[in-house]
Amino acid sequence: MSGFAEYDQYDGLGLAELVKKGEVHPKELVEEAIQRIEQLNPQINAVIHPLFEEARRAADGHLPDGPFRGVPFLLKDLIMLLEGVPMRSGCRFFNNYVPDHDSELVRRYKSAGVIIVGKTNTPEFGLTVVTEPELFGPTRNPWDLTRTSGGSSGGSAAAVAAGMVPVAHGNDGGGSIRIPASCCGLFGLKPTRGRTPIGPDYGEFWYGLACDHVLTRSVRDSAAMLDATAGPDTGAPYFAPPPPEPYSKAMQKPPENLRIAVTTQPFLHATVHPDCETAVRETAGLLNDLGHHVEEDAPEVDADAFSRAFLTLVSSEVRTDIREAEQLLGRKATWKDFEVPTWVLSLLGKKIPSEELSAAVRYLRRFSRQIGAFFEKYDILVTPTLSRAPVRIRELHPDTQLPAAARILMKTLARLNAAGLLKAMGGIDEIAKGLFDFIPWTPIFNVTGQPAMSVPLHWNNEGLPIGIHFIGRYADETTLFRLAKQLEEAKPWFHRRPPILSRRQQAREEQAVS
Repeated sequence: MSGFAEYDQYDGLGLAELVKKGEVHPKELVEEAIQRIEQLNPQINAVIHPLFEEARRAADGHLPDGPFRGVPFLLKDLIMLLEGVPMRSGCRFFNNYVPDHDSELVRRYKSAGVIIVGKTNTPEFGLTVVTEPELFGPTRNPWDLTRTSGGSSGGSAAAVAAGMVPVAHGNDGGGSIRIPASCCGLFGLKPTRGRTPIGPDYGEFWYGLACDHVLTRSVRDSAAMLDATAGPDTGAPYFAPPPPEPYSKAMQKPPENLRIAVTTQPFLHATVHPDCETAVRETAGLLNDLGHHVEEDAPEVDADAFSRAFLTLVSSEVRTDIREAEQLLGRKATWKDFEVPTWVLSLLGKKIPSEELSAAVRYLRRFSRQIGAFFEKYDILVTPTLSRAPVRIRELHPDTQLPAAARILMKTLARLNAAGLLKAMGGIDEIAKGLFDFIPWTPIFNVTGQPAMSVPLHWNNEGLPIGIHFIGRYADETTLFRLAKQLEEAKPWFHRRPPILSRRQQAREEQAVS
């Protein structure tokens, strides 16, 4: 069966509506997705595990009558399990791990009617802001193949931006949905902590910093998918208060005039590029024209204290991840099984005293209260999503960022398992230096648990997308969706296509003529 050439002229809900009307069959959509992946993935490297035959069988079978019935979908290869399909987490150690069950969120995706056509690339354990794992190689940005697609959901973002699928899964522990959304010109919302399920394998992940949702080209796809997947699962330690009405319905109403704070000042140590400042200034003007009350303001953040506490939590969790991986796979891990930065983080985690970890957790909980107080005055906070446009491949890789002597030292300490020496050298503080330069805003709101979204409202003179970051009050995705829809109508982005798609379409037309 042939594909459906108009495939990327529709969002996910639009394709599902065509299926519902009988104007297109799920098999046509799956074949189109497969063709696009086969043609574009060699250049982009977004999909690392195709599931084409499984998708064809699913399209031929009985699909649940969900809002995305028959729509091709990609699953990020991290945290969420798909029964019978390897989950490698971008890591050599997991190369032969095949789960025997689906995660609850995956079950909900399937119930929404999607057809999973593959799994997407991710950095090892989702730890970096770019998707360049040693195991699979870098995922490239469809807008410029020399640039990063962002991380850690970079494979999913690149696939959506390249028109392989209209919707793809991502997770976000420090910005990993919003970062690639900004890099790839997509809409990416991080839900409130506890909004989407993370069971049955976890109660929470990274002390509640991480959560899951999707990357999309339209606002309504994101809202509809959150409607389909939100809510607690069995044994959840906590969950977000449910919205008063479904997001898909609520977003049809325009937002009331909102009190919006705007800043381009980085919360964590970073240098902000003028392109990002321009993007925020233009957005502030648009918000003002839409009737909102906009003023410059920002919460206070102790960058050093926050960075130290955040990395203390993450390094401790990485250590635990590796220990649990050893138990799951039944073998001892060594430094050869992991990339050097991952192993170094785990060594630091090994040497963190319990009182130091507890103090970091308490600090970040108090910090969240302080940020919460800021939102008693404002409905929304606006910042750039990132400090600059998508950087070149390997520009943020440790082998590029660190001086040669530092790279050699880090590799030597990793091989020697010199956890004590790393700690004595002030390992956490040293790693923190420059770590947040690309993402001086996004991790803050993983700690607070607030919903936040990156909206593709600006492209710079090089044709690279620059996302705008909107943060809402705790559990108030509704206001974000309403505002996003208003912005989508005022400054549409759905029609924008990266150059790689234009070249593909031209080649397709030439082939049809010949």
